[in-house]
Amino acid sequence: MNKNTKYFKINNLNYTGIQYGFFSRLGGYSEKEYTSLNCNLNAGDQKEKVIKNIELSKRILDLNHTKIKFLNQTHSTNVAFINNKNFDTNIYADGGITIDKKICLAILTADCAPIFLFDNKNYLICALHAGWKGCLDNIISKAVKKINNINKNNNEIIAIIGPCLSHNNFEVNKGFKKKFIKKNLEYKKFFYKDPNSKKIHFNMRELIDFQLKEMPISKIYHIKKDTYSKDSMFFSHRRTTHANLLSTGRMINIIGFKQ
Repeated sequence: MNKNTKYFKINNLNYTGIQYGFFSRLGGYSEKEYTSLNCNLNAGDQKEKVIKNIELSKRILDLNHTKIKFLNQTHSTNVAFINNKNFDTNIYADGGITIDKKICLAILTADCAPIFLFDNKNYLICALHAGWKGCLDNIISKAVKKINNINKNNNEIIAIIGPCLSHNNFEVNKGFKKKFIKKNLEYKKFFYKDPNSKKIHFNMRELIDFQLKEMPISKIYHIKKDTYSKDSMFFSHRRTTHANLLSTGRMINIIGFKQ
């Protein structure tokens, strides 16, 4: 294991059946703009190095007894139930749910929010990819409705929101803000104007927290790390765009069942 590999969890939150990690970009095998734990096979990086990065991440979490499922993420609100029958199919979705203890779920991010939902009592896990489009159309609501087909008690669901783009670096225009307010007037409170720059900023993390509580889910935990400002720690699509660079890697976020 690379000693520099770093991932994030909630301290003192120990559930016996679940293993998870929100990984940084540190401690992998990739080079140059993909340095170093890039886990996106479609970003232009060397495939063999990406595969080694994915295998390393699984090994660190002691999930080698599971097979890892990636989704074709399209900024949708599609949430798929994953089992052995559809594991090998290409699934276009931004959320996955499984009860299969031999499957772990992976979400790739570089500013969007990775969200894990799990019910330790009933052994159900869910991984979501939530960018602004997923927030606008409320992928959380879609996911929880699917979960409720399996588990009727939301009081048993734990939610963890991983590193993502912070409100300090999420500048938007008036048209962007209007889309959200048109969807829900309450979303207005997740926008503010910077007193110095006069720019409008969007607090995606707080909106996600709000949407979770509406379900209602009360056990919500945050890993409050900003992907934009910590360039040595995280990949950031927005930072790369602002720097006029062509490509960047993606962090991996994995949740699975302990052996």
